[in-house]
Amino acid sequence: MLRATLRSFFAHKGRLMLSALAVVLSVAFVSGSLIFSDTVARTFDRLFASTAADVTVSPRTGLDEYVPSGAVRTVPASLARRIAAVDGVARAHVDAAVQNITVVDERGEPVGPTTGAPTIAANWYVTERGPVELTSGHAPRGPGEALLDADTAAERHLGIGDRLTVLAQPGSFTVRIVGIETFTTTNPGAALLHLDTATAQRALLGRPDVATSISVEAADGVPDAVLKRRIAAVLGDAYELRTADEQAESEIEQLGGFLDVIKYVMLGFAGVAVLVGIFLIVNTFSMLIAQRTRELGLLRALGADRRQVRRSVLTEAVLLGLAGATAGLAAGIGLAAGLIELMGLFGMNLRAAEMVIGAATPVAAYTVGLGVTFVAAYLPARRAARVSPMAALVDAEVAGVGRPLTVRAVAGALVGAAGLAAFAACAASGRTATASSLLGLGVVLTLIAAVVSGPLLVRPVIRVLGAAFPRLFGAVGRMGRRNALRNPRRTGATAAALMIGLALVAGLSVASASMTRSFDRQIDRTLGADFVVQNTSFQPFPVEVTEKVRGVAGAGTVVRQRFTPLALTLPDGERIESTAAGYDPELDEAANVTYTSGDTRAALAADALGMDRDFASEHGVRVGTVLPVEFPGGRRARLTVGALTDMDQATGPGMRGGLFMGLATLERRVPGGQESALYVNAAAGTGTDELRTGLERALDPYPQVQVRDQADYKELVRQQIAVLLYLVYALLGLAIVIAVLGVVNTLALSVVERTREIGLLRAIGLSRVQLRRMIRLESVVIAVFGAVLGLALGMVWGVAVQQVLELEGMTEFAVPWGTLVAVVVGSVVVGLVAAVLPALRASRMNVLAAIAHE
Repeated sequence: MLRATLRSFFAHKGRLMLSALAVVLSVAFVSGSLIFSDTVARTFDRLFASTAADVTVSPRTGLDEYVPSGAVRTVPASLARRIAAVDGVARAHVDAAVQNITVVDERGEPVGPTTGAPTIAANWYVTERGPVELTSGHAPRGPGEALLDADTAAERHLGIGDRLTVLAQPGSFTVRIVGIETFTTTNPGAALLHLDTATAQRALLGRPDVATSISVEAADGVPDAVLKRRIAAVLGDAYELRTADEQAESEIEQLGGFLDVIKYVMLGFAGVAVLVGIFLIVNTFSMLIAQRTRELGLLRALGADRRQVRRSVLTEAVLLGLAGATAGLAAGIGLAAGLIELMGLFGMNLRAAEMVIGAATPVAAYTVGLGVTFVAAYLPARRAARVSPMAALVDAEVAGVGRPLTVRAVAGALVGAAGLAAFAACAASGRTATASSLLGLGVVLTLIAAVVSGPLLVRPVIRVLGAAFPRLFGAVGRMGRRNALRNPRRTGATAAALMIGLALVAGLSVASASMTRSFDRQIDRTLGADFVVQNTSFQPFPVEVTEKVRGVAGAGTVVRQRFTPLALTLPDGERIESTAAGYDPELDEAANVTYTSGDTRAALAADALGMDRDFASEHGVRVGTVLPVEFPGGRRARLTVGALTDMDQATGPGMRGGLFMGLATLERRVPGGQESALYVNAAAGTGTDELRTGLERALDPYPQVQVRDQADYKELVRQQIAVLLYLVYALLGLAIVIAVLGVVNTLALSVVERTREIGLLRAIGLSRVQLRRMIRLESVVIAVFGAVLGLALGMVWGVAVQQVLELEGMTEFAVPWGTLVAVVVGSVVVGLVAAVLPALRASRMNVLAAIAHE
């Protein structure tokens, strides 16, 4: 049996090749994502471990900054002297390092990275653990001198003697490059600027007596943990103390979010490839077994029992999985190398020679490769085991064309009803977390129901889709439609691959269109200002920008907006971390706020707070409730709820409750913050075009700041949502590639299966052109059938997703009809492309050899 299995596998290796491609793709994405993330993690492990001080003393953290406030947490610089006197301390350095800056060259062009990596300004001192070393010029010796990292200098064509303007929180200042520093380890993509310590404290932090942290070097023979305990005994628990290992772990944890995004995106592609590939492999093995019915029957007649036949088919699947996993692992290594090179274009200089292939990577690759093929081949193997020895004597097929679909109908109806019930519960739920869980359950159940019930829908749907074929193409059109109807199970499985991809696209396209319309409506309802001045990266900007805007001729009311993280202790006992906004008293002139209780004056009063009505109701809060509030740095206050709003506002991560307060209240608790936005109205007698010109001219020295009107703001939101769509379209592309492979495979095997039939058709006068057209029509109607099912399923998903979005304030529902029509047209193209090779092969058959084929 083993020899027979191996001979059968190699005899059909060409037919299995397309199925192997699905395995290769899924394994490549899994292994590539693991290799890339492991490589980045190992690289940054070495970076952080080699640059972290033996002990770092920093401000105590407590609240996560979902939205940056612009305020820099500091410690007294005098701590360095106290720490230096501790037994076991060799040296203690004052650190003054910030990221809330922008650096521009003499042309006014930004010097920092544009890929999301930070621009860091810090004080310069020599230490064995520094991430950079001075390679040319000299160290900064006073105000007006700075070092710049070599990577940024090369990219921006800067050198010693060039001047830069630093836009910092306390104000702008100019420096001259007096030295170039080179990274001793991996450059994480940041731009690095160094000043002398006194200048950094004054120009970056606004005060000469503070620091962002204290870096401590241990004396020889003193363990980091011991030194940490000694310093803690002197300083108490007012500050955060971390050893080098703890500091490196903290830095890696912060980097983890970036790595997780890349890993989960790639694993998402792998998941789609696995899911779609399963249908392709199931179809392939089902058709191969159908074509080998007499061969399997002969094996049974010669004495092979059912288990041996089943094992034979599963062994072929394992061989396919091994080959696909091996090729996929190699492709994954190439994919990881490509990602590493891509990161280099964005400034993160990883080395492909240091690629990390951990033990988990090949294990995951072969687990996925073998698991996918084994699971997909199991049902065809069971059907193969049921072949009777009598099948060796007749022209039989095990595909089960004529078997009733009653079981599928019942199972599909039950699972589909459960899925719809989950969607109904999702719509009725009032909590986002619960609704999201029910949404996921409903998506999974309805997908299973669609796959199970697909063959039931083949005949009624394809009869409608192909109704015009006989009139347009005559007998050829009728035969093309009948070929698609011949085996509903096969047609359903072939179309399922495309259905999954298009369901994802339709569902997320509806969600994104609904989000866009909801944001547009919210902007129309709430934005009352003529213009919004905002950082392109949504980071806060220096206070001097505000002064520039106020000084523009024709600028009327200017309302500032700042953000701060905080924690509320609510009457029901729950402690919630969120983000609150602070506004000037003239908020009503910049925004249209709808209140259910109180007004803007009450919400922005001293020690007052405004919040969303639904959030307040959920936690037992009403106007007049006094809430304990914790601000960054451990500052605490008791704020009175002055007003409740009803804005149906869309919120993001960490922005629960629609919290806002007066800017004076916020400034008392979080001093030194920066504006996140300015809402500007034109003064009486000034046109908006005139004001915009004045604002843009005044802000020309600040390239990171943009002036936007209502239309610009809407376009900005659309661009952000488009990022989600790009991911969806990439998933669609992958699904289409595998779906095309599936249709090609099905048609190719179908041509082999119908060799005698094709020979007879050619013998009675069917031309090669007509034969190719018949196969193309069969392919197109299968592809369109998959598209119709996918769009219908995706629309159901889209409606359910919108119900969850509604809980986050996005109440509008929209259907992107243009996208859906384009998908249907695209499915026709997919069908035509998939039919090219099978149709060509069929038309080149020798007629007499085809008629004699068994």
